[in-house]
Amino acid sequence: MTTRRSALGRGLGALIPAAGAEPEPTATPPLVPGPAQIAIDAIVPNPDQPRRVFDGDHLAELAGSIRRHGVLQPIVVRRASTGGYELVMGERRWRACRAAGLETVPAVIADVEPQDRLELAIVENVQRHDLNPIELAHAYRALAEAGATQEAIGERVGIDRSSVANHLRLLELPREFQEDVEARRLSMGHAKALLQVTSPERRRALRDRILRDQLSVRASEKLAQDYRRPAAAPKEAPASAPAQDSAAGASDPRLVPLAETLRRELQTQVRIKGDTKGGHIEIDYFGAEDLERLCDALLRGA
Repeated sequence: MTTRRSALGRGLGALIPAAGAEPEPTATPPLVPGPAQIAIDAIVPNPDQPRRVFDGDHLAELAGSIRRHGVLQPIVVRRASTGGYELVMGERRWRACRAAGLETVPAVIADVEPQDRLELAIVENVQRHDLNPIELAHAYRALAEAGATQEAIGERVGIDRSSVANHLRLLELPREFQEDVEARRLSMGHAKALLQVTSPERRRALRDRILRDQLSVRASEKLAQDYRRPAAAPKEAPASAPAQDSAAGASDPRLVPLAETLRRELQTQVRIKGDTKGGHIEIDYFGAEDLERLCDALLRGA
């Protein structure tokens, strides 16, 4: 039985033969040295492509440039078992060529193992700074699931192990928060600040505050420290009080919609104790800045 050596730690030259390099003896026909013109429709995307978002405006600009100047850098493909070709690197150029109306695209046909496709795509995108933090996180996780350690991943793509770990932690955030990072509403620094807060409710309150007030990373980190502090222990309810509050924070079901409206408006937990005839409202805050924010919100209409 043969054992395949891991692709991690090898240079691009070890994975993609250089044009003009002396070919090794093989039972299969040798690959064509240098780029060849291949029909665009004969190429399918790389199933391990880490990029998840292709900006339509940028593709349109690239397509316009290709119409004027042609394709300045060939894409890289491998022969597929179906008889056509499979992209290894250059999907953005391939898509732009299709949009530009080209029938063929210059491509280097490389002898790349299926297991190496992901690594090559990551390296290309990292070097071009083309991936957002969430795309990188998914790519690093795929490499980790294939058996690579965080140290090995960092060495392969040229970053330290802690950066790999920080990216992987982003996947602990709810999908909605990840979409904020992908859309660049939140930066990597904002996401790291959110990860400091373990309470889902407080984390959401901090995220909403960051988006609403356009907080800087530094301000977000400072506020995250306040949100991490434990809230004061709730006072013991008298025997006559309801045993449990409802999930929306109101003891009277008729007040649930009002409690939910206040929670959304104030971006913190709100509990209404009592009924429509009387009672009291409890509002959580997490530090002096948060208290000042709530007071401003409550007095805004006074």
